[in-house]
Amino acid sequence: MLPHSRIARLDPGFGGHPVASCDLPLEALVHALRSGAIAGAGGDALFLRARPGAALRTLQGLRLRCEQSFRPAFDALHRQGYEVELQCDATAQSPLVLALPPRQKEETRALLARMVAHCAPGGRIVASVANDEGARSVEKDLAQLTDLGGSIAKHHCRVFWSPPLDGQHDAQLAAQWAQLDRVRPILDGRFKSRPGVFAWDRVDAASQLLVGALPTTLRGAAADLGAGWGFLSDALLNRCAGISSLDLYEAEARALELARENLAAHAPRVALAFHWHDVVAGLGKRFDVIVSNPPFHALSRGERPDIGRRFIETAAASLNRNGQLWLVANKHLPYEAALDSRFADVRAVAEGGGFKVIAATGARA
Repeated sequence: MLPHSRIARLDPGFGGHPVASCDLPLEALVHALRSGAIAGAGGDALFLRARPGAALRTLQGLRLRCEQSFRPAFDALHRQGYEVELQCDATAQSPLVLALPPRQKEETRALLARMVAHCAPGGRIVASVANDEGARSVEKDLAQLTDLGGSIAKHHCRVFWSPPLDGQHDAQLAAQWAQLDRVRPILDGRFKSRPGVFAWDRVDAASQLLVGALPTTLRGAAADLGAGWGFLSDALLNRCAGISSLDLYEAEARALELARENLAAHAPRVALAFHWHDVVAGLGKRFDVIVSNPPFHALSRGERPDIGRRFIETAAASLNRNGQLWLVANKHLPYEAALDSRFADVRAVAEGGGFKVIAATGARA
């Protein structure tokens, strides 16, 4: 079951990812804007980390410009008619700046600093966070950065905002926080990453288990579904000299840009392609090898094994005859039925640390 901060349904128009039928931080944010508690909450607004939802449609007199780097949410906002950008212009300013901050502390503080930078003179910044995702901590951070103009508790969330800003915020602190999610070297400089992407400062144990199980004989055209910042793709190319091309599919644009940089050394030998893409929507290409450590969370902390099952379906539909899928997952996730229904041969190859590696061949149409 999803935590109370987000109750979701599957919607085919959202690529099978969750569209929030009751996204409580979003609901709380809309409630605060409609309540009249936030003076001047009308006209133009810039919405960072914007999420789609029915609540947005109830806002009257507010012209939203949205920013979102997660492809399923980006596409859903676009379909709902909102102006949405992957990344807004660094010089853009708005009299009202909204955000649904993430859980990662460094990323959130950098987001608060960006909100201040995008706030026009005399404007306000407004954030909404679920109680069980650190609302009190983020509220204290905002108070430290700008002072607190007010707050509302609603739907197990807190919505809080700044006073009108006209240069009186802590500029030195904002400058420090703006650097907290910068790209930086990790793992003794072998890779680059940044706070907020999955397993940003370490090798994910599941991916490491999969790498150790991969046969060196894999060859041909390959794809990495849910490639993250590129560790698994890099290891596949280092381990399997017969891979002639590699397509990376990743829904989070911030992670994909890191993967592009982390795999640059392979470009002279192997044809590389990077796709900011929702895997569950299908690939439109065929491959000899597919590797994947599929996500089992979307924009919430609740487990979503249905996403992994959709990854399996996409892989089966995208493999050439005799193509191979190599997949790793948490041991308790129920993927076997989906694998058995879509592949003629399914083998458990390795287990360890609470994870399992599965190899599948003979994809069924």
